[in-house]
Order: sequence, then C-alpha cells, then structure tokens
Amino acid sequence: MTTHSTQMLILGSGPAGLTAAIYGARASLNPIVVQGIQPGGQLTTTTDVENYPGFAEVIQGPWLMQQMQAQAEHVGTRMMYDTIVDIDLSQRPFRLIGDSGDVYEGETLVIATGAQAKWLGLDSEDLLKGKGVSACATCDGFFYRGKKVAVIGGGNTAVEEALYLTNHSPDVTLIHRRDSLRAEKILQQRLFASDRITTLWNKEVVRFIDGGGMAGLVGMELRDTVTGELSTIEVDGGFVAIGHKPATDLFKGHLDLDEDGYLKVDVGSTRTSIPGVFACGDVMDKVYRQAVTAAGTGCMAALDAERFLAAAHFAMAEAAE
Repeated sequence: MTTHSTQMLILGSGPAGLTAAIYGARASLNPIVVQGIQPGGQLTTTTDVENYPGFAEVIQGPWLMQQMQAQAEHVGTRMMYDTIVDIDLSQRPFRLIGDSGDVYEGETLVIATGAQAKWLGLDSEDLLKGKGVSACATCDGFFYRGKKVAVIGGGNTAVEEALYLTNHSPDVTLIHRRDSLRAEKILQQRLFASDRITTLWNKEVVRFIDGGGMAGLVGMELRDTVTGELSTIEVDGGFVAIGHKPATDLFKGHLDLDEDGYLKVDVGSTRTSIPGVFACGDVMDKVYRQAVTAAGTGCMAALDAERFLAAAHFAMAEAAE
C-alpha cells in the first residue's frame, strides 16, 4: 500500500477534472488526478466534436482528451490509474482509498466524476451509438440538418431536445411509452404548438434499424405498449433522452445532494457542503452538460481550491503569531 499526498486531489479525468488539474498545476499545487473507471470521461466515447472552441475542423473526442491529459501532465499533474472505493471527508487532509489499495490524501478535493446518460439497453442501440443514435441533441443535432429525427422520452430533457432539434430538422418525432408527458406544462405547450414535431403515444423502441455499410441508422421498430402491435418509422437520427445518472454514489451520506443525486454547490461557485471539497462538471451540472461548460467549472474549482488553501494558510500563520 502506497500513500499519495497532494494539495489538490482530483477525482475524474474528463474536461472538468483535467482543466482543474491544469490550473492547479500552474498554481504549484502539484495535483493528482485519479482517473476512475472511464479515463477521459464521456468524450472518449464521442466521435466527431464540432462545438469545442478553438478548432475550425471537426475533431475526435478521444484525441481531444489525449491532448488535455498531455497538457495537464506537461505542467506537472500526476495521473493515477485507479478507482476510488472509499472516502473519509471528516477532516483534512481528506483521505480516499483506491481499488488498488493505495491511499490518496488531499488538502483539497475536486470531484469531477461526471454523469452518464441513461440508455435503453438494446443491443442495436450499442451497435449504432455514434452512427445515428445519440444521447445529446445539443451535441449532435447539427449533423442532422434537414433530416428526419426522433427523440425517445417524456420528461423535460426529451421535450427540450425535441424543441431544440426543430432548429435543424423540419421533421421531429417524439416517442413516449405512455399517453401523457412528465415534462413541465410550459414545455408541453411549446411542444404541441410546434408544427415540426409529431408525438407518438404509447410506443417503445424495441430495435434501432441498421442500414448496413456506411448508412448507419435508417429507422426504428416500435411496439405499442397497449396493444403490443409492432410498427416501424424511418429516421436518420435517434436521440435517447431518458435522463442522466450522476456518479455520486460514493458521496451519499458525506456531501449534500439534490433530489436527482447531483452534488449541491453554492451559487456562483464550486463549493460543496464540506469546506475544501469542490465539485465541477456534469456531477454538479444537470442543465448544460457540455464539454466546454465542464471545462469552465473545472477552472472555477481549481481557483476556488487555490483561494481556500491561501485562506487556510493565512489563518494558520495568524494563529501562530
């Protein structure tokens, strides 16, 4: 068993965690990043990235994360390939135990463990992810300009994504397994007022249809949840919008979470309910969920942690006088 100590310990290695590491390293905090079960975060499962500032041409998600990690390491970040299984946030330094048995101690802790989109769990869904099947309309909707698309879901996320897609597509279908939506009434009103959106009630997707070769998604097979009758629709893009699950199970009982399981932070900051513990990226953001906003909050977390340490050192110096 080895103990690794740092002034800034970062959990998660997506855009939020690596941006925090870059800023922390430049502030001489010698950050350690524990990468977790998905090094690089969700962008490593994304192919074309067209909305990250600074790149005129389409770039690949895995390449972008490789560049972020290289930059973080170049300025002095230590990357640890481990997964945290237990935590003690009762005192500083905070103490975390890895699956490897190693111990990680941090004077500050930055949580950037992210969130995962919920999927339907179909084999055909896995095969066509990135080939017509997506879980983020704001990320991928641009690729379906003028094409026929469908959104699966009935909550706020689904309705918001359907409305967003009307900016790109004249033919949007919302597929919901019940006969009424769970979305807020004002969103439902906007949905029903749109002449670009058709709603299919009491339908569930049982298969995404592969066109073969380079075609990707060409349609969906649906089952009527009342009669059991099967039908198909032709679509070029399918967006699964049944929610996200933040990676916060480790922090239950330690930090304040909201009703959806996201870490609570003070408004305008990344401060959590424990002084010295900060949260950034999708683990605390259920509204925007973009790589660039995750990176922005990663910067905020590093700056908040740096200021926290400076104040703590000043308080100790004063007490010693």
